[in-house]
Amino acid sequence: MMTNILLVDDHPVVREGYRRLFERQPGFTVVAEAATAAEAYRLYKAQRPDLVILDLSLPGPSGIEAIRHIRQWDGAARILVFSMRTGAAIARQAFAAGASGYVSKASAPRELLAAAAGVLRGERAMSADIALAIAQDEVAGGRSSLDELSPREVEILGMTAAGATAQTIAEALCLSLKTVQNNLSLIRAKLGARTDAHLVWIAVGAGLVAAPHGPPTAET
Repeated sequence: MMTNILLVDDHPVVREGYRRLFERQPGFTVVAEAATAAEAYRLYKAQRPDLVILDLSLPGPSGIEAIRHIRQWDGAARILVFSMRTGAAIARQAFAAGASGYVSKASAPRELLAAAAGVLRGERAMSADIALAIAQDEVAGGRSSLDELSPREVEILGMTAAGATAQTIAEALCLSLKTVQNNLSLIRAKLGARTDAHLVWIAVGAGLVAAPHGPPTAET
């Protein structure tokens, strides 16, 4: 029986590499490719693939939003994250949104293939570095600021930290402007952030976005 895969990554060359890797394996075929969260959701509904392999860093709404929407539509969806982000906090957020597995892009191809097979068997699969990061975090009793937020709030925080306005976020996530503004107020309260600039640095510290150039000023 053939396993149908949906690839989600905003880099065509990367998607081509995934496609070649999986289609060299017996029983796998790539039926669709997406570059955004919206495309991923649309193509999942159209194709009903057996497995989604998804990056978290997408233009506009992130992979977290794609995971959440797909799982809302199909609670049995099997979604494997394949990302450069290796922090325990972001991995926990991906699992909270509904991911079935998480592999870092630093992993060997065999780890990605093994994780895909595990997810298809109904297991929660992780590459060794992600499993180690989560285990170390739990042993240390560490908590990230992201642990205080819901997946939707993490999505809004990430888009804000990336420079999106409240109106842009509202349009991208199909929410009212008031809802986004209310969420931002809750996020600031939960994180103790004074300004949007402070939110950016909290997001950077949690590994949600890359650091901008230069430290925050006294005014932020």
